[in-house]
Amino acid sequence: MKKTVLILNGDGIGPEVTTQGAKVLRLMAPKAGIELDLQDGLIGAAALEVTGEPLPDETFAKAKGSDAILFGAVGDPRYDKAGSTERPGRGLLTLRKQLQLYANLRPAKVLSATIDASPLKRERIEGVDLMIVRELTGDIYFGEPRGRREEAGQKVAINTMIYSEPEIERIVRFAFGLARQRRHKLTSVDKGNVLEVSAFWREIAIRVAKDFTDVEFGSMYVDNAAMQIIRDPRQFDTMVMGNMFGDILSDAAANLSGSLGMLPSASLGDRYALYEPCHGSAPDIAGRDVANPIASILSVGMMFRYTFGKPDADDAIQSAVDTVLSTHRTADIMAPGKQQVGCSEMGDLIARQLEG
Repeated sequence: MKKTVLILNGDGIGPEVTTQGAKVLRLMAPKAGIELDLQDGLIGAAALEVTGEPLPDETFAKAKGSDAILFGAVGDPRYDKAGSTERPGRGLLTLRKQLQLYANLRPAKVLSATIDASPLKRERIEGVDLMIVRELTGDIYFGEPRGRREEAGQKVAINTMIYSEPEIERIVRFAFGLARQRRHKLTSVDKGNVLEVSAFWREIAIRVAKDFTDVEFGSMYVDNAAMQIIRDPRQFDTMVMGNMFGDILSDAAANLSGSLGMLPSASLGDRYALYEPCHGSAPDIAGRDVANPIASILSVGMMFRYTFGKPDADDAIQSAVDTVLSTHRTADIMAPGKQQVGCSEMGDLIARQLEG
């Protein structure tokens, strides 16, 4: 089985962590019976510097010809004051929208080796394994009108939260299907007591739930969900929500594992798939070999599971990560009695564990 994978390093620590993810990808592919065709492209600030566009046409063409994309991170403080179309992040948003990567999967699984890295007590997080399903191509990030203007002599800024019925039904049905593969429990998150969009979301979710009677279903307001993720995360299995709420709550869930550097993600559509760490470009530590590559490595595991149909490879990667973390840590999750290593050495240790 031959698969084409496009590697987009991006900015900041993106190239460092993606190098380690690609190392594991190359190692595991033959074991899973997969022949790889690896390509690369520019995106974000790296693309802006060369082409003047955050998503060059050449990169987008390669993305459309790929089976999966391994993505690093985008963002550069030099572009913080640039117009919205010049921001590095617009490259990623455009890629998600154009490829219709509507389902963003963000697992928050507490590994046994890193319970001590979490700011929460062991008794609250031991055994936590939840999946946030975030709708990725709608909501306030893409709604129109947007921008800045002047009204009655005052400067105003506007963004529009908007969802269509098909968009909501598509992601909710996807989440129900995923819940069936997990522990048959789904929580839909909204702000239906205040927002018309959220009330609409809740109505559709309740209606769709009637087609999945084997899945335990409930709705929860987003502010309560934020509290419950920290207070009692083990009550959740699969959670589904809109783009903005998913962006926020998945970062809150990152605290369960102790670091954003631990959290992978998959962005899936009907044809294309993109895999990336949940963290950003972290320009303050870029080039220092101190970043945590585990989110990128675990994202590769998700690629094997969801695009290649090889869940055993994903299980092996997760197990290797857990084993290595019992003795070695990067700086962000360092704990007493462990040996601190850098980004590249962490990748080497996990690769050697997989080889053994």
